[in-house]
Parts: sequence; C-alpha cells; structure tokens
Amino acid sequence: MARPSYKLILSCTVLISASAIAGCSSSTSSKGASAGTTGTDQSAAGGTQGKTIFFVPGVIGNAFYLSMECSIRAEAKQFGFEINLQGPSKFDTSLQIPVLNGVIAQNPAGLIIAPDDSKALFGPISNAAKAGAKVALVDTTLADTSPAITSIATDNVQGGAAAADSLATLIGSTGKVMVLAFQPGAATSDDRQKGFEQEIKKYTNIDYVGPQITNNDPAKAASAVSATLAAHPDLAGIYATNDRSAEGAATGLRNAGKVGTVKMVAFDAGPEQVQQLQQGLVQTLIAQQPRQIGADAVDAIAAALTGKPVQKAVTTKTITITKDNLSQPDVQTALYKLSC
Repeated sequence: MARPSYKLILSCTVLISASAIAGCSSSTSSKGASAGTTGTDQSAAGGTQGKTIFFVPGVIGNAFYLSMECSIRAEAKQFGFEINLQGPSKFDTSLQIPVLNGVIAQNPAGLIIAPDDSKALFGPISNAAKAGAKVALVDTTLADTSPAITSIATDNVQGGAAAADSLATLIGSTGKVMVLAFQPGAATSDDRQKGFEQEIKKYTNIDYVGPQITNNDPAKAASAVSATLAAHPDLAGIYATNDRSAEGAATGLRNAGKVGTVKMVAFDAGPEQVQQLQQGLVQTLIAQQPRQIGADAVDAIAAALTGKPVQKAVTTKTITITKDNLSQPDVQTALYKLSC
C-alpha cells in the first residue's frame, strides 16, 4: 500500500509555511480529490468562509491521525474553514457512533471521518449526509460509499503486498510467517491482510500459519505472538498490520527472546515505530501518507460546497522504510508526527 508520478500539493507550495506541517511540501498523491480547486479561488473562499468541518478519526491520539489533523487544519486555512476534532478514545465502533451522532447534531458543513467499521457506520454517516454535511471518508471506508462525496485512502492491498515482499526478503523466502490483523470489519485491516495473503502465495517455500486478531490492543498482540511461538517455535516472520499490533508483537518477541531472530514488518511510521526500527525490533515499516489524505479531504469538501467536481475515490501509495534508507529526505518527510 511500480509507483505513478505524483503531483505536489498546491497548498503546501503556496500557502502553508514549513512550520505548519513538517514535511508537507513533499506530500504526494496520484490524484487530488477535487478538480479545479485552488487556494486563490475567491469564489471558493466565499462559499466556504466560516463554515465548520468536523474531523472524526478512528481513534484520538494516534500519530497517523495527528499527522492527518495537522494537514487538515493547515489546508483549511486557505478556505476559511473552522476545524473541530471529535473522536473515540479507542478504535471501537461502539465508541465512535455516539461521537458521530453528537457531531451530526451540530449541523457541520463538512465531515471528514475514518469509519471504524465498513458496515456499522453506514447508517450514522448516511444521516450526516442527509443533514447536509459533505462527507469525505479518509483512511478507512464503507462497504457502500454512496453517502460520501469522496473516499481517500492508502492502497492498503498494495501496502499488504509490499509487506509480504519485504518479509519474504528478510527471511530468505523460506519459513513460517503470521499476520497480526488489528480490527476485522475495518477496511484498512481487512485490505492489508488481503494484500499480504495474496502476495505471500507467490513464495512457495513460505508457510503462512494464518492471522491473529489483536483488536488494536498491544496486550492481545503480545499474547498472540507468544501463543503462535509456542505452537510454531520455528516461526520466521511477523507482519503487523498497524502500530498497536507492532507494539505488542515487539513485547511478545522480547518475552520469548526472539528479537532479531523472528523478523517483523509493520504498517505505519509513528515515533514509536521508528524507535522500534532503530532498535532492531522491527526490520521494515510500511508508511502511509496521512498529510496528503487530510489535505485532499479538505479540498474535496471545498469543491463540493462550491459546485466543483469531486473525484469519488482517491488512493495514495505506501513508502517502504528500513534502517538503510531512514535518513533519506523523502523518507523523513513520510514519518508521522505527534504535533504540528
């Protein structure tokens, strides 16, 4: 999750200072979510000035979503949007739905949301759209995206395939491997697992022992690794589909004395994941582009509010990070931040 040619975000090069979002000037995308929207378009500014967009991430406090929030806030300035952040304390559908219902009651002009479940959030998001909010899905998506003006996300199937290729290289294309999937029903988790499972079949000497579900809980991930190592002491590799799963996997490997012996590839590139990479707990990170996703979402809502066309689906590619390329400028700008 062959790379297409990318275009720079106009807002980063024209209107956002380097201090607004670290690395924003290097954020890239294959296509923008809107067509014909620019920061100097006075008609757009007139149609968006003072209007409120709510951002509802999958979970509060996560470096991926914090990086996205920084980009959303910076991009919103050129349109005069007010940004309001509301989100659940855990990646949990039962917590996100009440948050969303509260947001809908405030009649926002726009809603940027990462739904925690591809089906359970359809009803509440449909209600938001019916109430007049222009809805942009980010990161995760819905099985039926009809309530949204756009869906902007990482190509998670491609990212899962990249993880499979990286893990195969690390273990010499032979041995047993497992997957730590963080949330069944969440489009991101399902697609990252799917991409890995499809790609790993190409390696005939690799034995895939199957997935374990962590429910985004590091303790569960650690237990899953411990149990799998007990059943398969010759386990060669782990693919963790998000940061929390990787955190728990690292604990499980430490407890078993298997750090470095069992190779790990993990999705996301927050500060903790980079530290794990530097310490040798994980050998490869699959980074997303949260800044690009956030900026595209704001642009799409601005376009929809001013009668401009909006691209229904936008995907961004992943960046593979290792200790060997960590210091490269393009890789540094891909790392997630905990503050703007």
